[in-house]
Amino acid sequence: MTRLPSFALLVLAAAAGTVLDRPRSLPPIEIGGYRVLAADFHVHSGVFSAGALAPWDLVLEARRQGLDVFAITPHNQVGPARLGRWASRLLGGPPVLVGEEVRASGYHLIAVGIERRVSWDQPAAAAIDDVHGQGGVAIAAHPVAMYWPAWDEAAIAKLDGSEVVHPSAYLRASAGIQMARFWVGRPLTAVGSSDYHGLGRLGLCRTYVFARGEGEAAILDALRDRRTVVRDRDGRLYGRPDLVGLAAADGRLWAREAPPERSGMAFATARLAGIAALVGFVVFGLPSDRR
Repeated sequence: MTRLPSFALLVLAAAAGTVLDRPRSLPPIEIGGYRVLAADFHVHSGVFSAGALAPWDLVLEARRQGLDVFAITPHNQVGPARLGRWASRLLGGPPVLVGEEVRASGYHLIAVGIERRVSWDQPAAAAIDDVHGQGGVAIAAHPVAMYWPAWDEAAIAKLDGSEVVHPSAYLRASAGIQMARFWVGRPLTAVGSSDYHGLGRLGLCRTYVFARGEGEAAILDALRDRRTVVRDRDGRLYGRPDLVGLAAADGRLWAREAPPERSGMAFATARLAGIAALVGFVVFGLPSDRR
């Protein structure tokens, strides 16, 4: 009987959190005749891909974080990404692009818009050829200096884009400098990605895609045409100069980077109920089977 209040508080906290933590409904943004989509092209699922969330949970979390599209990019496989695309269509979530993080010994490559696995056991240029053969886009993943030797002239000439903004820069300023150096002076699409594994925040670093439509083909076309803008933690913008100018003058994009509001009396009550329930279980213990 002494455990009953703890169970009641736990149910209250779970119910309140579910009702209050609803996905944000954001109107589309039009800038300069483009539909601007908030995207994250480097996301890992918990199904055999070193992530904490299942594909369907990623779909719901992407909605909470205000993303218009994202790619699931499991390590050296595509199965979880295909499952996530199916779940998004079923749940009415943001479009999910099938992708893969090709993890080779000397480089990491994000493949977006593919259907079958790209082998990691080949040079970067050959892997990019495979991505392009499937109609996909090839993006250098977190290209810090240790990966530069694998990006020879043949690979760079075929590469579509590179991650300029990545959470590693929050841990080491040198990582941000190296990724920017890799991108500057090359005709590569600027990409911001969260490399989300379940910790941190999905969409922490995001790409603003200036698309002529909302479908997968329009998004991939924009990536090939370098129609993106990304912003680093210090407010610096990277991307095509004309689009950087449009984004900077408009300013609405940055307001959407704020995490969902989880404050106020209702959320405080839900948190306190959950904490009180845990304290109750610690003090009185969990039910035991006395049969």
